[in-house]
Amino acid sequence: MSEEWIVGKNPIIEALRSGRTINKIWMAEGINKNQLGPIPGLAKEQGVVITTANRKKLDQLSNTEHHQGIIASVAAYDYVEVEDMLARAKEKGEAPLLLILDELEDPHNLGSILRTADAVGAHGVIIPKRRSVSLTATVAKASAGAIEYVPVARVTNLVRTMEELKEQGVWIAGTDASAKQDFREGDFSMPLALVIGSEGKGISRLVRENCDFLFHIPMAGQVTSLNASVAAALLMYEVFRVRSPLTARVK
Repeated sequence: MSEEWIVGKNPIIEALRSGRTINKIWMAEGINKNQLGPIPGLAKEQGVVITTANRKKLDQLSNTEHHQGIIASVAAYDYVEVEDMLARAKEKGEAPLLLILDELEDPHNLGSILRTADAVGAHGVIIPKRRSVSLTATVAKASAGAIEYVPVARVTNLVRTMEELKEQGVWIAGTDASAKQDFREGDFSMPLALVIGSEGKGISRLVRENCDFLFHIPMAGQVTSLNASVAAALLMYEVFRVRSPLTARVK
């Protein structure tokens, strides 16, 4: 498997805490270890070597200058199977909540979606193998460590995957500006996969036609659409709100 780089303090902390195999940590010369929080202690526990080097070396290794003076060398991220996500939900005794990303290309959007998916307890994210961003160091940094906890599957054909999910009792919900139903009217207690379209084109025709439900997100202002990660966050938290209602307050 190819090598990847995790850049920045918080993503490295989460990688260490999650038990991910880290080959080596590189720290910029002149940085005080006290600035690194729990990293030195966690690295020592796991037998991970911390090496110092000048910042130019870190820039070259990680291909970025925005690394906060610390990077980690790791194996590239592993993908899982969709069946693993459904099994994860079953083990927790929860109705599945999956995200299907239709040709999303911006790594920052994918990172943000992973971060929200972790926050709401989603069971996994599905991306296509072609015309889609993959799990990279940029995605890892944008996810603020969530990439270590949210399973991601890469599939050859999204429509076929949607059909297989339906056979497993999972309903498919997408967003479309022309849809008649407001997303706040949806029944999100059922086993569910939310489809998020690409930044420019939205959900592709075949994927849209294979959704069980289509919702629109109401827009009161002048802008006609939301950023993909923002739309995904709204939908995920609506599911979270329905599935985890506030406990009635005792007067």
